[in-house]
Amino acid sequence: MRSKTVTVFSFSGIDGAGKSTQIEQLLHYLQQMGRRVTVYTFWDDVVAFSKLREGISLSLFKGERGVGSPDRPIRRRDKNVNSGLVVAFRLVLYLIDVLRLCMISHRTGAADTDVIIFDRYIYDELANLPLHHQIVRAYITLLLRFTPKPDIAFLVDADPEAACTRKPEYPLDFVRRNREAYLRLARMAGIHVLPSDSIEQAGARIQALVMGFFSTTAEPPVALPLECPASGNSASGTNG
Repeated sequence: MRSKTVTVFSFSGIDGAGKSTQIEQLLHYLQQMGRRVTVYTFWDDVVAFSKLREGISLSLFKGERGVGSPDRPIRRRDKNVNSGLVVAFRLVLYLIDVLRLCMISHRTGAADTDVIIFDRYIYDELANLPLHHQIVRAYITLLLRFTPKPDIAFLVDADPEAACTRKPEYPLDFVRRNREAYLRLARMAGIHVLPSDSIEQAGARIQALVMGFFSTTAEPPVALPLECPASGNSASGTNG
């Protein structure tokens, strides 16, 4: 798939699960190991027509723009809209996004990078689909056959109530359904689910899996003790 060995990790999960925190910690950890790391934000770096899609979503669904916080909740309307026409449109758009992901994957061999971390992945789009429909599951199964698979795909699980408190953007009932879709998708796609432990415990699990991966592929550099950086929520695009 790539002309040189580039390790790929991806992070997925419901809004407010703590993906940004874990990505920052893993980035810091890998850099201490001497790895050259590039972080791709799926919405900004992969998704086709992202600005156009966000504009259309805001215009049609009348949601609010931005990132919610405990002191400033917002009302998003994009991925929680699931009419038949919207779902059909997404099936086409997600196929285009996978094709772009394939193109980017082939180009990474020329990059001066050892490790690529994806902040969200195609899985975060597929989790927006109604997975209880057999036709949708068949579509996802087919799409996953030619989707570039990360070396380790992480699903940062979280309690929906706690996630909504940290990042109040969507109704709680949608976040619960979205979490169930992620867990179902994880079984379909072979995504590693990180239980909703503390940030430190989840970070330790990630580091152990990453070191285990490197130990089976090549002799890893000696890792320095991890110093967890302070982190905050980063802005994310509309996942319509």
